[in-house]
Amino acid sequence: MPTALQLAADDAALQAAVIRSRKLLHKRAMFAAVASAVPVPGLDWAVDAALLSKLIPAINKEFGLAPEQIDQLDPGKREQVQKAVAMVGSVLVGKFISRDLIIKASTKIGTRMATKQLAKYIPLAGQLVAASVGYAAIRYFGEEHMKDCIRVAQQAQLRLN
Repeated sequence: MPTALQLAADDAALQAAVIRSRKLLHKRAMFAAVASAVPVPGLDWAVDAALLSKLIPAINKEFGLAPEQIDQLDPGKREQVQKAVAMVGSVLVGKFISRDLIIKASTKIGTRMATKQLAKYIPLAGQLVAASVGYAAIRYFGEEHMKDCIRVAQQAQLRLN
Protein backbone atom coordinates (compact mmCIF):
# COMPACT_ATOMS: atom_id res chain seq x y z
CA MET A 1 0.00 0.00 0.00
CA PRO A 2 1.66 3.24 -1.10
CA THR A 3 1.94 6.19 1.23
CA ALA A 4 0.46 9.59 0.40
CA LEU A 5 3.90 10.86 -0.57
CA GLN A 6 4.39 7.94 -2.95
CA LEU A 7 0.98 8.56 -4.54
CA ALA A 8 1.96 12.18 -5.14
CA ALA A 9 5.42 11.28 -6.48
CA ASP A 10 4.89 12.67 -9.99
CA ASP A 11 3.52 16.06 -8.90
CA ALA A 12 5.64 18.53 -6.91
CA ALA A 13 2.61 20.57 -5.80
CA LEU A 14 0.88 17.46 -4.44
CA GLN A 15 4.07 16.42 -2.68
CA ALA A 16 4.30 19.85 -1.05
CA ALA A 17 0.67 19.57 0.07
CA VAL A 18 1.41 16.15 1.61
CA ILE A 19 4.41 17.53 3.49
CA ARG A 20 2.41 20.48 4.85
CA SER A 21 -0.49 18.18 5.76
CA ARG A 22 1.80 15.76 7.55
CA LYS A 23 3.14 18.58 9.73
CA LEU A 24 -0.42 19.43 10.74
CA LEU A 25 -1.21 15.77 11.22
CA HIS A 26 1.81 15.16 13.45
CA LYS A 27 0.91 18.04 15.77
CA ARG A 28 -2.72 16.92 16.07
CA ALA A 29 -1.73 13.27 16.58
CA MET A 30 0.66 14.25 19.40
CA PHE A 31 -2.15 16.14 21.09
CA ALA A 32 -4.42 13.08 20.67
CA ALA A 33 -1.73 10.89 22.23
CA VAL A 34 -1.56 13.10 25.31
CA ALA A 35 -5.35 13.09 25.66
CA SER A 36 -5.42 9.31 25.22
CA ALA A 37 -3.08 8.80 28.16
CA VAL A 38 -5.39 10.65 30.57
CA PRO A 39 -7.64 8.09 32.30
CA VAL A 40 -10.84 10.16 32.10
CA PRO A 41 -13.70 8.26 30.45
CA GLY A 42 -14.68 9.76 27.09
CA LEU A 43 -12.08 12.55 27.12
CA ASP A 44 -10.02 11.00 24.33
CA TRP A 45 -13.08 10.43 22.11
CA ALA A 46 -14.12 14.06 22.52
CA VAL A 47 -10.59 15.31 21.85
CA ASP A 48 -10.22 13.02 18.82
CA ALA A 49 -13.52 14.24 17.36
CA ALA A 50 -12.54 17.88 17.93
CA LEU A 51 -9.10 17.34 16.42
CA LEU A 52 -10.47 15.56 13.36
CA SER A 53 -13.15 18.19 12.82
CA LYS A 54 -10.37 20.77 12.43
CA LEU A 55 -7.73 18.53 10.80
CA ILE A 56 -9.83 17.20 7.92
CA PRO A 57 -10.83 20.67 6.62
CA ALA A 58 -7.20 21.81 6.94
CA ILE A 59 -6.01 18.85 4.85
CA ASN A 60 -8.80 19.46 2.31
CA LYS A 61 -7.63 23.07 2.02
CA GLU A 62 -4.00 22.04 1.42
CA PHE A 63 -5.17 20.01 -1.59
CA GLY A 64 -7.51 22.72 -2.93
CA LEU A 65 -10.52 20.62 -1.93
CA ALA A 66 -12.18 22.73 0.75
CA PRO A 67 -15.83 23.48 -0.09
CA GLU A 68 -15.12 27.20 -0.62
CA GLN A 69 -12.20 26.37 -2.95
CA ILE A 70 -14.33 23.98 -4.98
CA ASP A 71 -17.09 26.61 -5.24
CA GLN A 72 -14.59 29.02 -6.83
CA LEU A 73 -13.74 26.61 -9.66
CA ASP A 74 -15.34 27.00 -13.05
CA PRO A 75 -18.44 24.79 -13.44
CA GLY A 76 -16.73 22.20 -15.64
CA LYS A 77 -13.81 21.72 -13.24
CA ARG A 78 -16.20 21.68 -10.26
CA GLU A 79 -18.13 18.85 -11.89
CA GLN A 80 -14.88 16.95 -12.51
CA VAL A 81 -13.98 17.29 -8.83
CA GLN A 82 -17.43 16.11 -7.72
CA LYS A 83 -17.20 13.08 -10.01
CA ALA A 84 -13.71 12.29 -8.71
CA VAL A 85 -14.95 12.52 -5.11
CA ALA A 86 -17.75 10.08 -5.96
CA MET A 87 -15.31 7.69 -7.66
CA VAL A 88 -12.89 7.76 -4.73
CA GLY A 89 -15.81 7.24 -2.36
CA SER A 90 -14.69 9.66 0.33
CA VAL A 91 -17.29 11.19 2.63
CA LEU A 92 -14.85 13.86 3.82
CA VAL A 93 -13.26 15.35 0.69
CA GLY A 94 -14.77 18.68 -0.30
CA LYS A 95 -17.46 18.60 2.38
CA PHE A 96 -18.31 20.77 5.33
CA ILE A 97 -17.22 18.67 8.29
CA SER A 98 -19.80 18.05 10.98
CA ARG A 99 -19.51 16.09 14.20
CA ASP A 100 -21.81 13.38 12.79
CA LEU A 101 -19.64 13.07 9.69
CA ILE A 102 -16.51 12.66 11.84
CA ILE A 103 -18.20 9.97 13.95
CA LYS A 104 -19.35 8.14 10.83
CA ALA A 105 -15.90 8.28 9.26
CA SER A 106 -14.08 7.31 12.47
CA THR A 107 -15.75 3.91 12.47
CA LYS A 108 -12.84 2.94 10.20
CA ILE A 109 -10.55 3.14 13.22
CA GLY A 110 -13.05 1.86 15.78
CA THR A 111 -11.08 -1.21 16.87
CA ARG A 112 -8.02 0.88 17.61
CA MET A 113 -10.13 3.30 19.61
CA ALA A 114 -11.65 0.47 21.67
CA THR A 115 -8.16 -0.90 22.40
CA LYS A 116 -7.08 2.55 23.50
CA GLN A 117 -10.06 2.82 25.87
CA LEU A 118 -9.27 -0.50 27.55
CA ALA A 119 -5.52 -0.03 27.74
CA LYS A 120 -5.43 3.33 29.46
CA TYR A 121 -6.80 1.93 32.74
CA ILE A 122 -3.74 -0.28 33.24
CA PRO A 123 -1.31 1.82 35.29
CA LEU A 124 1.62 3.36 33.38
CA ALA A 125 2.13 0.69 30.69
CA GLY A 126 -1.52 0.93 29.68
CA GLN A 127 -1.33 4.69 29.44
CA LEU A 128 1.71 4.39 27.18
CA VAL A 129 -0.15 1.90 25.00
CA ALA A 130 -3.21 4.16 24.91
CA ALA A 131 -1.07 7.15 23.92
CA SER A 132 0.65 5.13 21.18
CA VAL A 133 -2.62 3.81 19.83
CA GLY A 134 -4.19 7.29 19.97
CA TYR A 135 -1.29 8.75 18.00
CA ALA A 136 -1.33 5.91 15.47
CA ALA A 137 -5.10 6.06 14.97
CA ILE A 138 -5.10 9.78 14.17
CA ARG A 139 -2.05 9.40 11.92
CA TYR A 140 -3.67 6.50 10.06
CA PHE A 141 -6.94 8.40 9.60
CA GLY A 142 -5.11 11.51 8.36
CA GLU A 143 -2.85 9.56 6.00
CA GLU A 144 -5.84 7.77 4.47
CA HIS A 145 -7.62 11.10 4.03
CA MET A 146 -4.56 12.56 2.29
CA LYS A 147 -4.54 9.58 -0.09
CA ASP A 148 -8.21 10.25 -0.90
CA CYS A 149 -7.41 13.92 -1.55
CA ILE A 150 -4.54 12.98 -3.85
CA ARG A 151 -6.71 10.54 -5.81
CA VAL A 152 -9.42 13.18 -6.22
CA ALA A 153 -6.92 15.86 -7.29
CA GLN A 154 -5.33 13.46 -9.79
CA GLN A 155 -8.60 12.18 -11.25
CA ALA A 156 -10.03 15.69 -11.55
CA GLN A 157 -6.71 16.93 -12.96
CA LEU A 158 -6.78 19.65 -10.34
CA ARG A 159 -3.73 21.90 -10.35
CA LEU A 160 -2.61 23.17 -6.97
CA ASN A 161 -1.06 26.60 -6.53
